[in-house]
Amino acid sequence: MKRRLLKSALLVGLFISLPAVAGQLPLMNGTVGGSPVDFTIKTQILLFMTVLGLLPALMMVMTSFTRFVIVLSLLRQALGLQQGLPNRVITAVALMLTLLVMRPVGLEIWNRAYVPYDQDKITLQQAIQTGEAPLSRFMLAQTSKAALAQISQLSGEGGIAKPEDHSFVVKASAFMLSELKTGFQIGCMLFIPFLIIDLVVSSVLMAMGMMMLSPLVISLPLKLLLFVLVDGWSLTVNTLVTSVRG
Repeated sequence: MKRRLLKSALLVGLFISLPAVAGQLPLMNGTVGGSPVDFTIKTQILLFMTVLGLLPALMMVMTSFTRFVIVLSLLRQALGLQQGLPNRVITAVALMLTLLVMRPVGLEIWNRAYVPYDQDKITLQQAIQTGEAPLSRFMLAQTSKAALAQISQLSGEGGIAKPEDHSFVVKASAFMLSELKTGFQIGCMLFIPFLIIDLVVSSVLMAMGMMMLSPLVISLPLKLLLFVLVDGWSLTVNTLVTSVRG
């Protein structure tokens, strides 16, 4: 039972961390006397502990978590709720939205890679290569052609006819760059209405000669009222989820 739990946890982590070099791992499945040999239990434990330390960074690189947390952080800045909306709340909301968006990809990896591997129908390397396909397809769907071409040129891969033929590192890097751009674009669109309120309040206070009164004291309740009246959280969540291409 312990070996099976370790086997499952290791595979889940490797699906996130090792597809970049899945085809270049000589230790993944060696052969002794013509028979395939998988990782020893000690090597699995070592890899599993390494993956645990890298898991948060890898999740930001290969999922839409970065886009969500950027948009929510900019929304908090626009509302002026630096103290009223803690970082933990933003992280939790971004994490739940990420799990919602990535659920189809996770189910496909589970059914096509984990289940056959758990039943010893395929090797660990084959499972990782199979699990890489839906993850790469998801990332390419969110990646702009300009970002992919730029990263490909910087990596020295040159011109490649099909985006799927790029190495996993190139696809992940281009995906991360595209996510940053998309996050700032959505955040900017959400920022504009609240910026207008701040400008109007500041202009009115200056016209009335009330320059000693901070505009934030007046604009914050107005922005919160507007956000609540238009059901801002539902609109924001709907915008974030629908912005992710399937």
